[in-house]
Amino acid sequence: MTFSSDFPERCKQCAKSTGPILNRKCRLCQELEFDECVLCDLNRLAQNPLDFKCHAHQPILAITNSSEIKTPDFSGGLNKINRQKSFLKYLRSDKIKYKKALALQKLERDPDGVYVELKYHFVWNVINRRPVFHLTDDIFNDIYDTFLRCSELVGGFVNLLWLASDHLHLYVESDGELSVEKMVQEIKEYSKNSIFTDLTAIKEKVGTENIIWDESYYSETIG
Repeated sequence: MTFSSDFPERCKQCAKSTGPILNRKCRLCQELEFDECVLCDLNRLAQNPLDFKCHAHQPILAITNSSEIKTPDFSGGLNKINRQKSFLKYLRSDKIKYKKALALQKLERDPDGVYVELKYHFVWNVINRRPVFHLTDDIFNDIYDTFLRCSELVGGFVNLLWLASDHLHLYVESDGELSVEKMVQEIKEYSKNSIFTDLTAIKEKVGTENIIWDESYYSETIG
């Protein structure tokens, strides 16, 4: 990462190399070679530089081995084709196919008559990248189902691919009726209300005024 002079001081002190860095706590980030700097950029975009907070802060003085800030070697690294195969592995799993069928049934649509054209990969952070998700299987399943219920909001299908401690990855299919921004807003609002209502321990960990997700997000089309 190349630091700009207008970056918050906390970012300037953070140990980031000029090359790509993969989030060590998120397996999907590693699989997709999703650059940690994207999460950093999202965090900065959502905040005032004068009152900047980041719970993923890694000060340079804490680094004793320069190799720690280099891109980890995941079996020689993944090229674009391998990254695509890795991503598709999640999307083609039997569990996702089954959940998608249930979502379509809840929408009361004939699966043979639904033609979903738009497919997205969404990523966004917990507010200030606070690491609130240290989950048991039961809690993960609750949050997974929460995002699945967002399918009706986007007129398609929403699947939680991975929930890291401070961010998430979603796979979304849409009928094209809503813009990306509107879909993100709807999913964030619904999931926030559901998590805060059903999982009060998460709300206490966030420690903000009725906010769990930051305002910024990353999106890419994948099909």
